Amino acid sequence: METRKQFLLRINPELWTELERWAAEELRSVNGQIEYILRQAIIRRKSSGDKKTTHDNSQTS
Repeated sequence: METRKQFLLRINPELWTELERWAAEELRSVNGQIEYILRQAIIRRKSSGDKKTTHDNSQTS
């Protein structure tokens, strides 16, 4: 069985409520819905050719 990384996520209560509704509409758990959203975002990012990162690796200390 695949090992899954666990982590604590602090989230705004209103956003949680919206995620619960969205997950219920798509017959997923909230955890499953969050994972689905993240996977779709990664797929879109890769397909757009966006290879930018938030770190500038060209600078040295």
